[in-house]
Parts: sequence; C-alpha cells; structure tokens
Amino acid sequence: MTAAGATTAPRPRTDPDAGPVLVVEGVSVAYGTTVVLRDISVTAHPGLILAVTGPSGAGKTTLLSAMAGLVRPAKGVVRLDQTQVRTRDQAVGLGLVIVPQENGLAPILTAAENIQVALVAGRVRPAESRRRTAEALERVGLADQANQLVEELSGGQQQRTAFARGLALHGVVLLADEVTSELDAQSRQRVLDLLRAEANRGAAVVFATHDPEAAVACDAEIHLSDGTATLIR
Repeated sequence: MTAAGATTAPRPRTDPDAGPVLVVEGVSVAYGTTVVLRDISVTAHPGLILAVTGPSGAGKTTLLSAMAGLVRPAKGVVRLDQTQVRTRDQAVGLGLVIVPQENGLAPILTAAENIQVALVAGRVRPAESRRRTAEALERVGLADQANQLVEELSGGQQQRTAFARGLALHGVVLLADEVTSELDAQSRQRVLDLLRAEANRGAAVVFATHDPEAAVACDAEIHLSDGTATLIR
C-alpha cells in the first residue's frame, strides 16, 4: 500500500491476482470552498488491512466515501484495477462494501432484516440471504439479537449489526469507518479479528480509526492531517 510521497510499501501477503486492487490516484475533495483532501494517492491490495488514522475532521470519512463512490473527487481518480469508480451504484456492482460510521441501519427493522434487505438488493437469493445473515450475526456475537428492532439495540450492538451487514455482503473491498469506536474491549478485538479474516479471505480492507492500538494491528497505516496523507508504515 502506498501513499503520496512514499518510496516503499509493504509487500502483499497474498497474490495480488487473488483480488482487485483499489487505487486512489491524486484525489482532492472539496466541500464548497473548503478543501478536505489534497492530492491523496494510496493503494489497497487484497489480503492486507490499511489503517487510515488522523484527528477528527482530518478527512478519514471523506477518503473512504471517495473510495466507495459516495463522493466525487474534484481532482484525481479512484480505480478498482482498471475500472474507474464513478458512482455508488457502480461501486456496489464492483463489490466495494462500506460500513459507515453512522451505521445507516433502519431503526424500524430488526437486525436480521437490515442485513437481508441489503443482500436481497444485491440479488442474493432469499435462502442464501437468510444463511449469510445468521452467519454474520453469529460472527459478531449478536445471534440472540437477530429479531430485535435496531432502535432497541445499544449503540455498540447497532455498530456490530452494521459491521455484520458489511461481512454478509462478501465484498472484494471492505471499507470500515470507525467500526470499533463504541465497542468494549472484547467486542473490539472480535471486530479486529473479523477484519483480519476478511483480508485472509482475499478482500482489500481499509479501516479508518482514531484508535492507535487498533491501527497497530493493521498491515500498513496512512495518517491524514491538513488534507494530506503520510505513510507511517
């Protein structure tokens, strides 16, 4: 994984041909006259976890949103292998999954229904969507909460439900935005282990976090500050 100004990068632990490579090339993003990202370049390889760190407001969520096709750069491109990512619908079709910081769950649906809706929208057959939903909730420790309404869940349980939905989608790229921020130590470690499992499956994983200990568990780290990226390791 490389960042602007970097001369070396960690070698992928899996064959790069095992999955598509996510490339951010010279991306700048502005909201009105406020420039949030300036000429960011970074590459995420299958089989590795890239931590994106930095203080609040540094642009971590904006970078993941640009990767996911939610935000159109004012300059530069995002590519999955040779395909330029232009819209969110296209990104979904390419297998770019994002777990947003604000979990994006429908409060009037159950935990299981929130996951199944996403799977059905992705044209997963009903029986398979039920199987994946049950498996994902089990993996995050929420099997007993499958039929609870989201509005009845704690903040940490909602965060794990959103993460379970991301796992169930089986993306080639998993973009996880602050997915451990509301979790206790045990749940946090479970999520970190699951991020590693996704990388071992062959996904390229990008994990935005303000937690130094979580960042250390990743294979590489870029730090955002004042709209620019520095490769830490």
